[in-house]
Amino acid sequence: MKLTSENFSNGDYLGADHVLSEAYGFGCKGGNRSPQLSWSDAPAGTKSFALTCFDPDAPTGSGFWHWVVVNVPPTVTSLPLGAGDPAAGKLPAGALEVRTDFGKPGYGGPCAPEGRVHRYVFTVPDYQ
Repeated sequence: MKLTSENFSNGDYLGADHVLSEAYGFGCKGGNRSPQLSWSDAPAGTKSFALTCFDPDAPTGSGFWHWVVVNVPPTVTSLPLGAGDPAAGKLPAGALEVRTDFGKPGYGGPCAPEGRVHRYVFTVPDYQ
């Protein structure tokens, strides 16, 4: 499968619009908007998709889950900008955001400590 975004390319830094907002209290001042994501080349027989954003470089010993969406219908091949805001209603019918390492559902943007580079890995696994 191929995953792309209108908001960043593979290996790019995420822009301020996607960084964690000041309201979370971690010292970042971004817009906390999930990026637009599109995927293609799903295997035949796919029953649903999940979408995750994971930081393997977080100093937790096991990384940090920034976004987890499950039960995305197999006919859906993209999520719009800002779909990770549970109040926005931009997820497709039946899709569900589950609790992240922030302790609640929804997108929580990156907020790496000053001077440190973290990778934020977006994936779309399929379920057959």
